[in-house]
Amino acid sequence: MDAEPQVAPSAAEAPRKSDLGVRLASAVVMLAIAGAAFWAGGLWLDLFVAVVALGVFVEYVRLVGKIADDAARLSSMVIFGAVYVGWGGLALAVMPEPLMLAVLGLVICTDTGAYFTGRTLGGPKIAPRISPSKTWSGLLGGMAAAGIWASLVVLSASYLVSAIGPTGPSVAAALEVANLGMAAIAGAVLAVFAQIGDFYESWLKRRAGVKDSSRLIPGHGGLFDRVDGLLPVAIIVGTAWAATQAGL
Repeated sequence: MDAEPQVAPSAAEAPRKSDLGVRLASAVVMLAIAGAAFWAGGLWLDLFVAVVALGVFVEYVRLVGKIADDAARLSSMVIFGAVYVGWGGLALAVMPEPLMLAVLGLVICTDTGAYFTGRTLGGPKIAPRISPSKTWSGLLGGMAAAGIWASLVVLSASYLVSAIGPTGPSVAAALEVANLGMAAIAGAVLAVFAQIGDFYESWLKRRAGVKDSSRLIPGHGGLFDRVDGLLPVAIIVGTAWAATQAGL
């Protein structure tokens, strides 16, 4: 019997090539650059934050340029973006480095908790027309993960403080000082704001008709895609820190 002729699959039917390798390589490069900035600290870290903020603002302007239908609206959106992104970058810059790491960890925990909980449990969507993948279960998972992270940060800080006391480092003493319940609540609330920042960028991209804010980072999109949830959290925490330092 003659063999049937082999028909090459169409472009739509052809298996999609995985970009996992590209994503991993890009992630390693991003972590290396950010890690080097943290290691150098001081002016170098401030310069790194400023460069990232400038890049995010450029991507933001490109997005709103595709949305605004007149000069007045474009101007108002650009001004809002300058305040939003600039405030977030300045808030990060004024934080002490341990607090900046805590904020970054909280946003990462929020994204990770939301992703895995949403994938596992599914359920109703929050705003399918803006971000079809976001579910209420994912939001709750992100809030839980952020609450746990904030509690651990506060407990660790309390433990370090107890180390300079007369009895030396003590978990019991740390538990007496640390208000883990309030830390968990604060972390969960900040997780909501992180998700709001994510939704805001998703709304901008949806209106602009693009998938990513740019193609700067292979496999990851643009800088705005990486820090959309970080900006509102940085604004809240950084402003609170600055107010505390000023005695307000």
